[in-house]
Amino acid sequence: MKNIVILGASGSIGLQTLDVISRHPDKFRCVGLSVKSRIEAVAHVLRLHSGLLICVEKAEDALRLSSEFPQHQFVWGEDGLIQLACHVEADTVVNALVGFIGCKPTLAAIEAKKNIALANKETLVSAGKIVMETVRRNNVSLMPIDSEHSAIAQCLSAHDKNIRRLILTASGGSFRDKTRSELDSVSLADALNHPNWSMGAKITIDSATMMNKGLEVIEAHWLFQMPYDQIEVIMHRQSIVHSMVEFEDRAIIAQLGTPDMRIPIQYALSYPQRLPIELESLDLVKAHHLTFESVDFKRFPLLRCAYLAGKREDNSAAALNGANEAAVAAFLANEIRFIDIDTFVSEAFDSMIYHELNTLEDAIAADKMGRDWIKNKISGGNV
Repeated sequence: MKNIVILGASGSIGLQTLDVISRHPDKFRCVGLSVKSRIEAVAHVLRLHSGLLICVEKAEDALRLSSEFPQHQFVWGEDGLIQLACHVEADTVVNALVGFIGCKPTLAAIEAKKNIALANKETLVSAGKIVMETVRRNNVSLMPIDSEHSAIAQCLSAHDKNIRRLILTASGGSFRDKTRSELDSVSLADALNHPNWSMGAKITIDSATMMNKGLEVIEAHWLFQMPYDQIEVIMHRQSIVHSMVEFEDRAIIAQLGTPDMRIPIQYALSYPQRLPIELESLDLVKAHHLTFESVDFKRFPLLRCAYLAGKREDNSAAALNGANEAAVAAFLANEIRFIDIDTFVSEAFDSMIYHELNTLEDAIAADKMGRDWIKNKISGGNV
């Protein structure tokens, strides 16, 4: 029995993690979760169980919910997230938070000797050097939940030497068939209509700009200790081949499956075991038409920025991520156009001044620098 804490339980990954746990009650038990303010999304879990540690965003929500659900303990805010991540009963912390906010709880959990199942890609993008050093020092495991990184981990499970390159596949997102000139008038609803996956708003927008794939390139570097020149992105519209590994003898091993995030979530929780899951199997006859294309870096400039930031290994990746989070938030609030996201973020990346990154405080400062650049750009101030 593994005791699980879920950070971000009311989001897409969090809810699917709860589903995986419910399918294997003899293997997994949820002992705590965070929900920000969407308590209704997990109310059924609260009614079924007792003794959970639950983190919400605001103190007044914690007080109200303590009266409504007296069988549970409620905490709040960033301090509450860290307390939850260090839950004394937890074996594994699933980080399904969205954005840089996931970084501090991840590091706190690692220091508390918790194993990590990571869906919060911004943690490794902004502070990968610090996170991986902390993982090694505390002798804990860090398993990826992203379908692409889970696929690579599975391909490498029996063959982790003599690797020539990692191949990350990309669906191309909502606007993969549009030219940049055609992006001027696309709507928020259009951007949120991903052709293959059902995901949260932020990651769906990142998929459409390919920033999501750029973040995954940086993640892959830290997870698998692979030079950036040996990490390749190719377009694969069907989202059936989740990623591939090419070895020195030119053999390529791929992981295929239906586009359902419960598969990589369960693998991260059950590793090294493989547990049964009641999902539809991939029908290879129906999926006979699989296509692969090169990625146009001019069409997707944020992918170029991510590669450059990763290779620098200073605070530029944290600043780039902060700028992107601010720009996506502005688009979701209808403050800027979709095309402005990668235009503004690329300009920010090429304009900011960078420094070494040695501490979490360095990453926090860089994240703020990126956010401030975008906010000033939108408000018409000096940047």
